[in-house]
Amino acid sequence: MSDTRLDRKQALKLYSDCDLLELGEMANARRYELHPRPEVTFAIDRNINYTNICECQCRFCAFYRKPEDEEAFLIDNPTLHEKIAETIELGGTQILLQGGLHPDLQIDYYLGLLKTIKDDFPTIHIHGFSPPEIAHIAKCSGLDLATTLKELKAAGLGSIPGGGAEILDDRVRTAISPNKIGWRKWLEVMEEAHNLGLRTTATMMFGSLETPKELIEHLFRVREVQDRTSGFTAFIPWSFQPDNTDLGCEVEQTATGVDYLRVLALSRLVLDNIDNLQASWVTQGTKMAQAALYFGANDFGSTMIEENVVAAAGVHFSISLEELVDTIKEAGFKAIQRDTLYNLIREY
Repeated sequence: MSDTRLDRKQALKLYSDCDLLELGEMANARRYELHPRPEVTFAIDRNINYTNICECQCRFCAFYRKPEDEEAFLIDNPTLHEKIAETIELGGTQILLQGGLHPDLQIDYYLGLLKTIKDDFPTIHIHGFSPPEIAHIAKCSGLDLATTLKELKAAGLGSIPGGGAEILDDRVRTAISPNKIGWRKWLEVMEEAHNLGLRTTATMMFGSLETPKELIEHLFRVREVQDRTSGFTAFIPWSFQPDNTDLGCEVEQTATGVDYLRVLALSRLVLDNIDNLQASWVTQGTKMAQAALYFGANDFGSTMIEENVVAAAGVHFSISLEELVDTIKEAGFKAIQRDTLYNLIREY
């Protein structure tokens, strides 16, 4: 943690007024304080969506379907297990398991899903169920958050992704995802998970309808929880992808690459208590992700053997393990495979 921490006013001034390259130099210096070696970590994993049926129907999402839609699905066990087996064959150590807020599923379904995975694939780490999903499971099952999280953990849940954060401000959330939990509930799920020994990531989707002040507030709300729990392993900012979404026509100017680098660098400076900052090649492409490694990022996310949500919004960047490693090396770093909790596995 920095000896001299940025406050909200200072962070807003940096975001609004600081020269981009100067901001990048500051973030890069902070990155090397935390990670002195010229190494960039990454995981090998697969994003598995168990359903696209979702009653939330966020305006920025192109992935969800209504139960009656022809493309609506709920994954079956053979398909799920085939995807996991292939992931392991490709060197994967984790799966990211997420889905829509299905109106008819209670906790027994999710416990069964976890149990069948761990029975057949005991070594795979399950990074699953974002805070909106967990709050939804608790509500549909008549349980409190602590009980829900304890049961999911006992059934095999290893850690929790930071999805559903968007911007942690209820004005923005009402405008872009009116049926989703508010920012307080999102952070409550995360803090409860941390207190039960579950590590999580945190995210931010920016470039929709938020103001600079609301974007800054998001960072500080995450930082304040981390001060209490130290439970966030990484922070991942990514920009709104407008294609095929209801919200797209309302956003006059989506975030540019310059905007992305500015937000990334500011995130590194504000979040002085979160060790890892991920570059989002999935939304930015590999060239911008390489630049991100000089603006505070020390992690390249994962190979994402499969990704469906961002792809539904018309963004189709993909990368093989070999390409990912080469991309990191071309940027001037050693490529180090890690697991979900940032334990190092091997150097490429």
